[in-house]
Amino acid sequence: MEYDDPKRGTEVAERVRTFVREEVIPVERDHLGEGPVSDDTVRQLRETAREYDVYAPQIPEEHGGMGMDFGEVLPVFEEAGRSLLGPTAIRVDAPDEGNMHTLELVGTEEQKERWLDPLVAGEAKSGFSMTEPNTGAGSDPKMLRTTAEQDGDEWVINGHKWWTTQGSEADVLLVMALTDLDAHPYDGCSIFLVPADTPGVEIVRDIPHVGGGVTGMSHAEIKYENVRIPEENLLGAENAGFAIAQRRLGPARLTHCMRYSGMAERAIDIAKAYADQRQAFDGPLSEKQSIRFEVADIEMRLHAVRTMVRHAARQIAAGEEARIEVAMSKVYAANVVQDAIDAAIQICGGNGIGKDLPLADFYENVRQFRIVDGADEVHERVIARNAFSDLDPSEVEHLTRYDAE
Repeated sequence: MEYDDPKRGTEVAERVRTFVREEVIPVERDHLGEGPVSDDTVRQLRETAREYDVYAPQIPEEHGGMGMDFGEVLPVFEEAGRSLLGPTAIRVDAPDEGNMHTLELVGTEEQKERWLDPLVAGEAKSGFSMTEPNTGAGSDPKMLRTTAEQDGDEWVINGHKWWTTQGSEADVLLVMALTDLDAHPYDGCSIFLVPADTPGVEIVRDIPHVGGGVTGMSHAEIKYENVRIPEENLLGAENAGFAIAQRRLGPARLTHCMRYSGMAERAIDIAKAYADQRQAFDGPLSEKQSIRFEVADIEMRLHAVRTMVRHAARQIAAGEEARIEVAMSKVYAANVVQDAIDAAIQICGGNGIGKDLPLADFYENVRQFRIVDGADEVHERVIARNAFSDLDPSEVEHLTRYDAE
């Protein structure tokens, strides 16, 4: 299937597919069922990624990347997603990918030198600290309660966050906080760069959760108590936090979609190969109509996912927010990928739930996708609001009138 991807994107994607197959999947197989890989293993994979010329494709060359544009990197992200270790290996892994993009968009030259360059090089880790416990400030960010008050040439941050991905390992935390208590939260929040070793930053715990697998991704609960940072650690303009977050989250949701669609594609590839080899009920499973139709349904829906994501990406590349298109892509992709991996496990039977194949790790990992970066219901609320706002009052009577014959 062709998607009119730029030539450079398809060429790099082919190299990534080879890299994942030849270098990443063997490492993945060695660690299935054993927990996360070591930092040394990650470093070795990243060195090999540089040799394949596939490292940090989305980052400008002046900061250590390949300088590919958004349209070019979509197929690259998809190929990386065929293994849970693929995004980490080529440095397109969340949350660092989104945080690097944010620094690139609005960071000062000094901030980029201090934080972006080490992140790109793999010498540092980051977390995006927005979601809060007990307030609903995750699905409804208007309920944010963390504050940042200016005191001379410093900002003082107080608040309680959780589900900060990679927070306990981060060298720097991007913290969303209220900076104008009299304004609507959408107009009164800012983002701050907080070094993790700053006094007052308390990592309460890593929250136990479904998933992790070979990547060992953690989600931290963090308290900020009178955390003092210099005023130059404000990221972007004061009170522009939500606008910046939207610029970050739109592309990040689409890259999530592509990473996960790559996971779904590999899951179905595994299921097809297994069904072709498995003999039962007088022939290979691949000849059973129910299995063939289920695979066909997943193939069609994955094609729709890729098409939707590329449509939204073109709008973003053209300077549009594409909020509705991104929401549609995110909800649809999350559900299709979940269904694809569930189907692959069912086709593979006992081997599907075993840890000799990556499907069980995929299954644990994919469930979060319907919640992170906006739960299904939140995006559907946005889509529905837009749908009803398009309703022309002058057409209501016409559309609902039933003329008697």
